[in-house]
Amino acid sequence: MLGFKLINGGSEMNLQVLIPTMNQTDYSILKKMNIRSDAIIVNQCDKNDFDEFMYDGNSMLFYSFNERGVGLSRNTSLMRATADICLFADDDVTYYDNYKKIVLEEFTKNPNADVIVFNLKSTHSQRGKQINKENKRIRLYNAFRYGTYRIAVRLSSVRSKNISFSLLFGGGAKYSAGEDSLFLRDCLKNGLKIFSSKEFIGSVSHEESTWFKGYNDKYFFDKGAFFEAALPKLKYLLLVYYSIKLRKHSFFRVIKLMYEGTKGYKNQLSFNDWDQKIEGENND
Repeated sequence: MLGFKLINGGSEMNLQVLIPTMNQTDYSILKKMNIRSDAIIVNQCDKNDFDEFMYDGNSMLFYSFNERGVGLSRNTSLMRATADICLFADDDVTYYDNYKKIVLEEFTKNPNADVIVFNLKSTHSQRGKQINKENKRIRLYNAFRYGTYRIAVRLSSVRSKNISFSLLFGGGAKYSAGEDSLFLRDCLKNGLKIFSSKEFIGSVSHEESTWFKGYNDKYFFDKGAFFEAALPKLKYLLLVYYSIKLRKHSFFRVIKLMYEGTKGYKNQLSFNDWDQKIEGENND
């Protein structure tokens, strides 16, 4: 693979950006995102296709698949990755010109890091406020605040522990959101070391969400499913905490829906499955 390589002590590292996207009809996304390294693009659309080409001296693998689900898209690129360092992306990210240099230098300076979480500036006034102000170790108690588009990994570390993204959570999946937190949790459970970096590597627009449609019944049901999947031993404490946190909504409505979500996850019921079941019982 071509692209920027950082030489450190005689060894070389290279970088691939792993990009999930939808309904692309050309390669303009590369210019839009300012891609200046090798990349794997997974375009979920209505056809199956593949193209390999050079873009500004970098190797591009462009896959199109007739399938849906952001976790599936991320796993598809992760399985095909070959670089030492992989940077997960969202298609509303625009990278700085020197992002690859920043990412590789951070891994070189911290050889113990298996995963590093970077900063991106959000152009959305209500989102992306969590900024790393120092380089430090990330533990389970503060790992759930980071989106996947901020995460870079040593491919060998993730591969050695067989870590991948959940196909049950995230945009296009049975339960909305949470695939990023579950990925970091699995990294920590498998002994990988996660660090934050105060470096900024780009900006993210956050203009629209593929999953957040407001604090509706599905949102709370899916949140309960996430608690059951991520931290089953703490789920009841989390149900109460989250219900109090969103106190402007009905406490009993929120906690009931989240509790139903925990049961729904254990029985592999989506919100629609559960809603239809409740409607059927009410009509009996």
